[in-house]
This record gives sequence, C-alpha cells and structure tokens, in this order.
Amino acid sequence: MASRLEINFIRLLSRCESMASEKRGETEWRLEKYVAALEEMLVALKKSQSKPTQEVLAEYTRKVGFLKGLLEAEKLPSPTEKALANQFLTPGRTPTIANERMPASKTVHMQSKARCTGEMRAELLGTSYCSNPSKPCRSLPVDERQSAAELDAILQHHHNLQEKLAEDMINLARNLKNNTLAAQNIIKQDNQTLTQSMRQADMNFEKLRNESERLEQHTKKSVNWLLWLMLILVSFTFISMILFIRIFPRLR
Repeated sequence: MASRLEINFIRLLSRCESMASEKRGETEWRLEKYVAALEEMLVALKKSQSKPTQEVLAEYTRKVGFLKGLLEAEKLPSPTEKALANQFLTPGRTPTIANERMPASKTVHMQSKARCTGEMRAELLGTSYCSNPSKPCRSLPVDERQSAAELDAILQHHHNLQEKLAEDMINLARNLKNNTLAAQNIIKQDNQTLTQSMRQADMNFEKLRNESERLEQHTKKSVNWLLWLMLILVSFTFISMILFIRIFPRLR
C-alpha cells in the first residue's frame, strides 16, 4: 500500500504533467516551484521506511528528470537549441494515474517536439508561430505554404534519421553488451581450464618427485650391493693369493 508521502508525490506529479501539457505564461514559475518540490519529495521518498520498489523509484526519478529537463529546454534562446534539447529528454514509461491511456509525460514530450518544430519552421520562414490552435492564425500565401510543406518534409526526414540513428546506437550498445558478456564467459572458461591444468601439473609434479625419490633409493641400493660384491671379490682374491703362496713355496 502506498504511503501518504507517495500519494502526495503522485498527485503533485500528475498536476505538474498536466501543467506542462498546457501553454504556460504567467503560471510558468508555479511549475518550476512544483518541480522543485517534487525533487525534495523524491529524496524524502527514497529515504522513507515504506519506500516503493526500486523500479517504481526509477520511474519517478525519470519523470521528475524529464520535467526538469523540459523546463531547462524551454529557457534556451533559439528554437533549434530547444529542439535539440528535446531530443535528449526521456519521458516516463508508465502512466502516473490509473485513468491515463498513454503516459502523460510522453504526451508532453510529443507536444514539446511539435511546438519546437513549429517555432523552427516559423523562424526559417520569418513568420509568427501560432501555438494556440483555438485562436485564428494569419494564413500564409501559396508560396509560403509550399515552402512550409517542403520544410516539414525536411524536418520529418531529419527526425526519421535521428530516430534511426538512435535505434542503431541502441542496437550497437546491445550488441556490445552481448559481446562483452560472451567474452567474459570465454575468459571465465579459459580461467577454469587454466586452473585445472595448473592443478593437474601440480599433481604430476608431485608424482614425478615421488618417483624420483624411489628411483634414487633404488639406485643407492644397487650401488651398495655392487660395492659389497667388489669388496668380497677383492678379499677372496687376496686370500687366495696368500694361500697359494703358502701352499706352493718358491722354487730354489
């Protein structure tokens, strides 16, 4: 069950997203104050004992960061800079309240992109941008409307290129991650094989040392028997010579 702090946070977040979707004039300072209050409540919510899950906190952080980035983008001087800043904004992925079909932050993001595109087109054509559809705007001549259509096509083409580039970058990052994981698995397997080889080498070295000691002992035994045999043979020869001399004296 959501805590009182989380309920107040969700209410204020929904109110901020609703204000961001509207054309703001004098009330813009209120939205900035509300977003600053959201940041403080988010910090308190992360420190709360009854805080939500990490996934929910990450979604709250994403939505608050989106609103803050949206306000900073609107303060930029030129429509081009605003449009570029909007490209790097990341709206929320889930609805804030239950009756939202689409996340409100995504709707605000699309409205902001459309507003920046209109301001860029108006700047290039030297006309005023009509941001309020309920109010009548000055109709453009045929040549200007044709130029506006061509410009819309160019902007749409660049937008498609940017989306394709972003998708390619995401795929590249995903492939890089998969390759990194595969390399880590290969390195891990190589380390295991190397460890087993070192263990087997240690066992073989221990066996070789034992066999060397046994061979050395066997060699020592063989040398001892050979030495005793030589001593016995020399002694027998010496005694035989003595006996021969005694039995057969020298002829005169």
